[in-house]
Amino acid sequence: MKKSEIYFSIALDDNRIPEAISWRATDAGDKIHFAKAINISLWDRDEAGTMKIDLWTKDMPVDEMKYFYIDTMGAMAQSIATATSDQVMAQKIRDLCQELTDHVEQDRLKNDKEGKQ
Repeated sequence: MKKSEIYFSIALDDNRIPEAISWRATDAGDKIHFAKAINISLWDRDEAGTMKIDLWTKDMPVDEMKYFYIDTMGAMAQSIATATSDQVMAQKIRDLCQELTDHVEQDRLKNDKEGKQ
């Protein structure tokens, strides 16, 4: 059986707030990649529930954080469609993503307009 591993490294400041997030995967060579945020969800076999890790660096802008979660949900829509063939559930998630994108864009335009006055 082939084995693949993913490694995450989190650099914390004195207050234990992430300053840097890096990762590498054994299947991707030795290159180290950097990220501003990670969101890991695992279905725990013994607990029959979701275990989550959410981390983001101090320099992750709020608007990028919102898009990160919208993108994550969009990827989940594709995953649910692929894994279960439940197109209704996948479309409902996509619709929510569109609604959230519209909200973030309207909020950005409002903030841009207020900043120019």
